[in-house]
Amino acid sequence: MALSLQGKVVLITGASSGFGEEAARLFAKEGCKVVLAARRLERLQTLAADIQDLGGEALAVPVDVTERAEIDLMVQTVLDLYRKIDILFNNAGFGGVNWFEKFKPERDIETMIRVNLTGTMLVTRAVLPHMLDRREGHIINMVSVAGLIAAPTISTYSAGKYGVRAFTDALRREVSPFGIKVSGIYPGPAKTEFGEKLERTRSRETIQKIKYPRLKSEYVASCVVDVAKRPRRTLVIPWWFRIITTFDTLFPVLVDWILYRFSKKNHELD
Repeated sequence: MALSLQGKVVLITGASSGFGEEAARLFAKEGCKVVLAARRLERLQTLAADIQDLGGEALAVPVDVTERAEIDLMVQTVLDLYRKIDILFNNAGFGGVNWFEKFKPERDIETMIRVNLTGTMLVTRAVLPHMLDRREGHIINMVSVAGLIAAPTISTYSAGKYGVRAFTDALRREVSPFGIKVSGIYPGPAKTEFGEKLERTRSRETIQKIKYPRLKSEYVASCVVDVAKRPRRTLVIPWWFRIITTFDTLFPVLVDWILYRFSKKNHELD
C-alpha cells in the first residue's frame, strides 16, 4: 500500500536541474513542502516560483554540499521553518568521462569525490539526528549503475558511487531499527543537463556512438517519488540493467575481457 506524502517536508540537494528539479515538481504535486537546495540560487528561485504558481509550497536555499557550515545553515533553516525533515533526497553530484590519466586532479578527482560521496555523507549527517529524535524519516540516495558496474572512462565517478552504495547499505542497517528508511536509486544513463555539460573528450564521443536507450529525467524522478511512497532498499532502472549487473557479478572475467577489448581499441595515449 502506498504511503501518503501529503504535508511531508522534502529536502532535495542538486535541485536546480535534472533529476532533482523534476523530483521537486512531482513531490510538490503530491502535496509535499519542498526545500530546494543547490549552488545556483537563481535557478532554485525560478523553480520555487513555478511550484508556487501551481499551488505548491517550495523554499529555495543555496548550498555547497562540500561546505559543512553551509550544510548546517541549510538544515537549521528548514528546521526553524518546518520543525522537521521527513524525506532527504541526496541528489547533488556531477561526473566526467575520460581515461584516468587525463583527469584533472583537482576537479575530476578531488572535487568529484567531495561532491558525490563526501557531500552525500555530510548532508545526511546533518539531517540524521533530527530523524532519530523523531524515530521516523526516509533518506533516498541517488547512486547510479556506475555504483554497481565499474567501467572504463568513469573511474572517479564510479569510485564515488561505489562509496555512496556502501554508505547507503551500511546506514540502512544502522538506522532501520529506529524507524528510519534508507533507499538507493540506481539509474542507467539519462538525458540530463548533467550529461550535456560533461567535458567534450574523445572517449566520451566514442561512448556516445554506442546506441542504447537513455532515461528521461521525468521518468527517473517519478521512480524517486514512487520509492518515497513505497519504500524499498534499492531500485535499479531501467529493469534490464539488473540483468547486466547480475552478469557482471556472475561472470566478471568475461566482462573484463569485453572491456579489455574496448579499452585496447579506444585508449589513445598522448
